[in-house]
Amino acid sequence: MASLYRGPSRKEKPRGRHHGLTQQKRQEIKEAFELFDTDGSGTIDAKELNVAMRALGFEMTEEQIHQMIADVDKDGSGAIDFDEFAHMMTAKIGERDTKEELMKAFQLIDLDRNGKISAADIKSIAKDLGENFTDSEIQEMIEEADRDRDGEVNADEFIRMMKRTAYGSCFHLGSSHLALSLFQQIQRPSLGLQNLVIRYLSNHGLYHELLYVYLHSGASGCPSDDFTFPFVIKACAALAVIRTGKEVHGVVIRTGFEQNLVIQTALVDFYAKTGCMGMARQVIDRIPQPDLVAWNALIAGYSSNGLNWEAFDVFGEILVMNLKPNLSTLATVIPVCTRLGCMHTGKSLHCFALKSGYLSNNFLVPALISMYAGDEDLCGARNLFDSVPEKNAVVWNAMISAYTQMQKAISAFEMFRCMLRVDLQPNFVTFVSVIPSCENSSSLSFGESLHACVIKHGSENQLPILTALVSMYAKLGDTDSSQYLFEPMPSKNLLLWNSMISGYVYNGLWNLSLGVFREMQFSGFVPDAVSIVSVLSACSKLEADLVGKSVHAFSIRKGFLSNLNLSNALLAFYSDCHRLSYSITLLREMPTKNSITWNTLISGCVHHCKMEKAVAFYHQMQKEGFQLDLVTLISILPSLGEKESLGQGMAIHGYAIKKGFSSDISMGNSLISMYCNCGDLDAGTLLFKVMPTRSVVSWNALMTGFRNHNLQNEVWVLFGEMIKDDERPNYVTLLNLLPACRTQLQGKSIHAVTFRTGIVEETPLHTSLMFMYARFENINSCLLQFQTGNMKDISLWNAFLSVQIQTKNSEIAVSFFRGLLRMGLEPDNVTVLSLVSACVQLNSLNLADSVTAYIIRKGFDKDLVISNALINMLARCGNILSARKLFEGLVEKDSVSWNVMINGYGLHGDGEGALDLFLQMKLSGVKPNGITYSSILSACSHCGLVEQGRLVFNSMAERGISPEIEHYACMVDLFGRTGNLTEAYGIVRALPFKPSTSMLESLLGACRIHEDVELGERIGRMLSESDPENSRSHVMLYNVYAAAGRWGDAERVRSEMEERHLRKVPGFSLVMGIGFNDKEVY
Repeated sequence: MASLYRGPSRKEKPRGRHHGLTQQKRQEIKEAFELFDTDGSGTIDAKELNVAMRALGFEMTEEQIHQMIADVDKDGSGAIDFDEFAHMMTAKIGERDTKEELMKAFQLIDLDRNGKISAADIKSIAKDLGENFTDSEIQEMIEEADRDRDGEVNADEFIRMMKRTAYGSCFHLGSSHLALSLFQQIQRPSLGLQNLVIRYLSNHGLYHELLYVYLHSGASGCPSDDFTFPFVIKACAALAVIRTGKEVHGVVIRTGFEQNLVIQTALVDFYAKTGCMGMARQVIDRIPQPDLVAWNALIAGYSSNGLNWEAFDVFGEILVMNLKPNLSTLATVIPVCTRLGCMHTGKSLHCFALKSGYLSNNFLVPALISMYAGDEDLCGARNLFDSVPEKNAVVWNAMISAYTQMQKAISAFEMFRCMLRVDLQPNFVTFVSVIPSCENSSSLSFGESLHACVIKHGSENQLPILTALVSMYAKLGDTDSSQYLFEPMPSKNLLLWNSMISGYVYNGLWNLSLGVFREMQFSGFVPDAVSIVSVLSACSKLEADLVGKSVHAFSIRKGFLSNLNLSNALLAFYSDCHRLSYSITLLREMPTKNSITWNTLISGCVHHCKMEKAVAFYHQMQKEGFQLDLVTLISILPSLGEKESLGQGMAIHGYAIKKGFSSDISMGNSLISMYCNCGDLDAGTLLFKVMPTRSVVSWNALMTGFRNHNLQNEVWVLFGEMIKDDERPNYVTLLNLLPACRTQLQGKSIHAVTFRTGIVEETPLHTSLMFMYARFENINSCLLQFQTGNMKDISLWNAFLSVQIQTKNSEIAVSFFRGLLRMGLEPDNVTVLSLVSACVQLNSLNLADSVTAYIIRKGFDKDLVISNALINMLARCGNILSARKLFEGLVEKDSVSWNVMINGYGLHGDGEGALDLFLQMKLSGVKPNGITYSSILSACSHCGLVEQGRLVFNSMAERGISPEIEHYACMVDLFGRTGNLTEAYGIVRALPFKPSTSMLESLLGACRIHEDVELGERIGRMLSESDPENSRSHVMLYNVYAAAGRWGDAERVRSEMEERHLRKVPGFSLVMGIGFNDKEVY
């Protein structure tokens, strides 16, 4: 930073040719120069000038001679060279030409040729040129020029006025059209007149008129010089006319002015302001020794085009060249440091500005306040603010904006009130800075107070303020007030439309936001990237697939896909609309990505249960060098739900601790869920206990873990601790408690909590209550929950159908399915699966065929899960041929498809068909799983295929599959059916775990059939010991004794049943088409 204090080296001014002179005039000036340059040195010094002036009859003092030289000596050499002499003479000639042309303009207005311009002359010429001045305006024009107060303007007064104001009162009164019309009347304007007019137009911001004058003069044969071009280039920059600016650049090169430093600097500024940073850099690289003005223009260009690092590098070049930054440099570089987070450099620049006296005015203070606020150093910002003795509105605005940026709403509002107390009038920047603070405060009263202040100051119709107010009311939830302000505004701009659209989106009014979007387009406004981002959010929530795709196509046509925020919004839209594959394709086509891109895709994969893809994208994100942030970690943790994922989850936990994320409560909650999902409940419990702060989400995360592992007691204990800790339960808490209820009374107590705490009974809570009541066979309460829920929500119907199937009321389920169709509701996949399950329970082939036809007609069969369910239904209902036809027609088969088909053959006693299909499954490359082996063993059991069953069972080990209880049960059933009771009993004795009741009952039934009383007694004792209250096992043992004719033993079993108060539950079978239950006797 020491180099900041060194001054710039002197630079020689580049020479240029003198335009507007003929070769003859140039030679005449050369001869005149040589008359003064008596020693032929090529310069006129003080001595030579004094001799020349004496020869012309002028006696001048030494001081006067030196002053004459200083007025002309541009390079500070103390003498006048030829270029300086020629420039002076050119100006004199131009002044003479200008006077001649002004006389022509005077003669155009002096209609009566009396040598004076009267009010009637001005009125007449103005009318001819399309102007309509009032008498008072004309009189004011005359009085301004009339120095001798005779009521008219003579030639000398006219020329003096025109030189002073560039077409005098015409411009003074704002009538540029009249002045330009007069200028156009002059056929060949001189260079001096052109430059006089151009300078005035530039000073007054009339850039369109300036370019008109320049083009008119060029068409009239008037050349331009080094005075003309900087103003013309400045106008091109202000109007952002790149093509015209490049044409002017070409003229500069052709006329030999490309080495003029002022013109080169103007070109750098032009290209920087129009975003052509490559050209700006090329121009400055051609300057031998650029001055600070050119470097400042380049830095400002890089900064305004978002190229902050490039701007910072250029600032480094300035320091290397020992150029001392000025006020403009600092005003540009300090915001760059803020955006890049280079606070050390920014603070060093603050110190430099302080030492250089640049803080004596308020120009730099707002930028420095914003810098400290950007570093979250409000204390530093406030200290700087307090150190300013005389604060203007800009400084106050910066401090208010800093508080708003840091979400210190009360401080921002208080600062605004202090500003009013010191009698400073707020401007639109003040209001635009303070109004957003009300959004952070969530205080409608603050917002209404500010709105009243806006009205008091008469600023309610300024579009930036109105836009801020619309946004503020929307963020505070008062969309009616937003609409009240928005609707009557006659001249809306795109920002206002976007503010209204995003306000509706923020409040979840998705349809209204799309309505405003359509209205905006009908009003002639073309949406920008901000509009599209808001609309895509609405399309995501509404799952408006078609609208979103149309918006995507529009974005492609307009070239908006380079906007990263819009691309990220498209990723989220396709993910929310169940088009995850589109999101993945879009990601691959995106030229640039950020952390939000990856986080959006990872969350989408988790939402669609594509956990492996989520983890894959997580690793790819790391490989491409993106920093993992808090959102990334929270997004990926739900994908780790298996024991095998625990190591990766622990690694993420360690990374979170390293980065300081572990103290975040959302991170803690996600980690608890991860540990519980991976089966490490101890780690989840420990993490819960050490959390410094907990929310209801924390309690719910651990409670969900206990519930998922069937630890009902722990669920209730944790709920008790939650109540003691004064944590209010929410509906997720109740969703965890209801499945853990052990009695109906307990369930009703939890139901009552919803009324006491005011928890809104949303559909998930209704469905959970239905399932709770169904467990206790309280069908009336189930029906009541269904009737009080949102009857238009298909998930409520799905739950009710599932409850009816769970309670074996499949006829009611089918009836209600017809009811939802009559209501106009569209079934989803879950609804159809429930209907298929009902058909399986009813075992009605006619109904199964009807349901199959409906599902195929509606296209649900394209879902593999539903197709598998249909195959199972048809097989169980007796139509094995249709089941096989449907199976063969599957485009893609998974292991479930093969399993249900194999099981179907087993149910129909076709063991050979099942074994043949099992062989085809292995040949097709589908790996059999445990369920496959259960199905094939069951088929062998039903058909008595002992050897084949034994071979299949033994092959499980070869496939790396450990037999489970159901596989052993199938083998026991197989051996029992075929009379191999000793082998069946050997399996039971050798089991690595306790035999199930159904397995022992199967073997006991086989003992009755094959009259093996001794083994039957052993199995009966085992059943009595494992389940003494089971009446069915006693009845089966009774039947064993009865079949062998051992009535005494049979009577003993009956006596034991009576002593234990065990009763046989009578069986029921449904007689289709009759409608009553026929009791059957064992």
